[in-house]
Amino acid sequence: MDQHQMFMPQPMDAYSMPDQSEHHDYFNMIQQQQDERQPQLERRIRELERQNEQQTRELARISQEVTRINREINRINQEISRLNRNDERHTRRIQRLNQRLRAVEGRLNIPYIDTDF
Repeated sequence: MDQHQMFMPQPMDAYSMPDQSEHHDYFNMIQQQQDERQPQLERRIRELERQNEQQTRELARISQEVTRINREINRINQEISRLNRNDERHTRRIQRLNQRLRAVEGRLNIPYIDTDF
């Protein structure tokens, strides 16, 4: 067979002709396998849909819980900020009182001792 004949369609003899009944049998076998798997696939799809719905509900619940926790954290942070502002005010007040005390001690000639405060 030369190079050109290799790619040319070759005539088929009676032995190489596909048998119509073999094709039909093969098609029927494939169809039967698909028909048998159809209920399994549908059950699996329903199962996955149920799992998806459950996971969606669980994610919604978790999202609500995260939102609630974030609100609580925000409230706590606001309270901490308020307390810090109060601490700063008290610290400044104590510093002013210490300065006044040192001034009074200076006027009375009482030596200032750093370890008192």
